[in-house]
Amino acid sequence: MRPPQQNFSALTTDLYEVTMACGYWKAGVRDYEAAFHVTFRENPFGGEFTLACGLAAAIEFLRGFHFDETEIDYLASQHGNDGKPLFDPGFLGYLRSLRLTCDIDAVPEGTLVFPNEPLIRLCGPVIECQLFETALLTILNFQSLIATKAARVCLAAENDAVIEFGLRRAQGMDGGLSAARAAYIGGCAGTSNLQAGQRFGIPVSGTQAHSWIMFFETENEAFETYAKAMPNNCVFLVDTYNSLDGVRHAINVARQLRKNGHEIIGVRLDSGDCVALSIEARRMLDEAGFPKAKIVCSGDLDEFAITEMKKRGAKIDIWGVGTKLTTGQPDSALGGIYKLAAVRKPGEKWRYRIKLSDDPAKTSFPGLLQMRRFHQPDGRFIADAIYEIDQAVSEPCVIVDLQTKAATEIPVGTDYSDLLVPVFRKGDLVYQVPELRESRKCTRQQLSNAPSEILKLHRPRPYIVGLEKSLHELRSTLIARAKERPAQPK
Repeated sequence: MRPPQQNFSALTTDLYEVTMACGYWKAGVRDYEAAFHVTFRENPFGGEFTLACGLAAAIEFLRGFHFDETEIDYLASQHGNDGKPLFDPGFLGYLRSLRLTCDIDAVPEGTLVFPNEPLIRLCGPVIECQLFETALLTILNFQSLIATKAARVCLAAENDAVIEFGLRRAQGMDGGLSAARAAYIGGCAGTSNLQAGQRFGIPVSGTQAHSWIMFFETENEAFETYAKAMPNNCVFLVDTYNSLDGVRHAINVARQLRKNGHEIIGVRLDSGDCVALSIEARRMLDEAGFPKAKIVCSGDLDEFAITEMKKRGAKIDIWGVGTKLTTGQPDSALGGIYKLAAVRKPGEKWRYRIKLSDDPAKTSFPGLLQMRRFHQPDGRFIADAIYEIDQAVSEPCVIVDLQTKAATEIPVGTDYSDLLVPVFRKGDLVYQVPELRESRKCTRQQLSNAPSEILKLHRPRPYIVGLEKSLHELRSTLIARAKERPAQPK
C-alpha cells in the first residue's frame, strides 16, 4: 500500500539552501552534477545499531517536489540588507519548472545501519541535490531515531507486545504521526494514534482513561457502564483508587460479560509497583477463571524500565510505551548529516571532494559510496565495508576501522549484499515501496541476523564497520593533498 501524500512543501527547507541554489544558478553551474550522501556519526541511545527508517516518506517528498505559485511569491517577497529582492526573477522562473531528475539510491526501511554508512546517495544537478538536503534530513533523522528506540524497547520486552502510546506527548501532530509509523517498523504491535491507523494501516488500541472512572460515583459503576457500551473492547484501567480493588471490580464485571457472551480482554496498570501488582493481578485473574485475560502496563516506560521489571518477575503481557518512545528520549535527534562527496562538469568524470576537520570523525568521505555487508550463508552479519563504486574492491576485502585504523580481512568468497538499492533513475521511480508490514518484517529479520552482542542494552559490543582499503587510501591521499595547499593570502 502506497502511503498517502503527507503535507510536504518545497519550502520545507532552510533559507541557505535556496540562497546557495540561487548562487549556483547565477554562477552558471546549474548543469553541473553533484553527489551527496545522508549519513550519521553516532548510534543513538548509547547503543551499537541504528534502524533506517523514513524512506517511504522521503520518496513521497521527492516525487511531488515542486514550487507552487504561493511559494514562488513568498520567495519573491524576501529582501536583502539593501532592501532589494533577494532572489533574481530569472532564478524564480527556473524554480517554477524544477522537478526531480536525480539518480537516487537508498537503504530499505528496516535495515540495520551503523555510523558513517550512507542511508541515501543522490547524484544529479547540484541545485536539485542542494534543495533536498533539509527535508531528507528531517524525515530520515526523526523516523530512524524513533524506529531505533522502538526496536530497543521491543527487544527488552522479548516476546511481549508493545503498543505506542505517545501521541499526546509527541513533538506536534506531524511528529506523532511519523513516530507511530516508525515505531511500527521498529517492532511495535500497534498504536493508540487513530490517524496513524487510518493512514498507514497500523493496528490501533485503546479503551478508557482515568477520567472515565472518575466520572462515575464508583469504580464498579464505571466498569459496568463501559462493559454495556463496549462489551467487545474491555481492558479495565484499575489503578484510579486502589489497583487490587480495581482488579476485583474488573473480575466481577468480567463474570457478567461472560454470561452475556463476551470476554474481558484484560486490565491495565498505570502506576504503583507494577511488578508486585501484576503478579497479584495474574493470580487473581487465573483463580477467577480468566487465565487468558491480559495484563497491560503503562506509565513512563522505556527499554531499561521494562528490562528491570522483567528481571523482577513482572507478569505483564502488553507494554504501553509513550513519551520516552515517541519523543526518542533521552536523545533528542539522530545526528544525520548531508555531505558533498563529488562534483562533475557535463561530459566529464567525477571529481572527488573532501571536507577536513580538526576532529578526525568529521572529515568526510570522497566519491560515490556504497555499503557491502558480508554475512554467513544463513544471513548472519559479519562486517560492513563502505566502498567507492568506481574503485575496485580489494580481494580479499580489507576493512579499515576509522578510529583505530585496525584492519579486518574478509576471506575471498564470503557472501555479501550491497545495501544501497536503486530508487530513482533520472527522476523516475524504479523502486517498489514495500508494504509497511514488510518493512516491519525486514526489521525482525535484520535483528535476528545481527550479532547478539551489538543488541545488548548494557555494554554492547561495536559491530565491525569501516572503509574498504581502496577508499581508505583514496581518502588519506586527498586529506594529505588538501593539507598541502598553500594558505590563502590575508
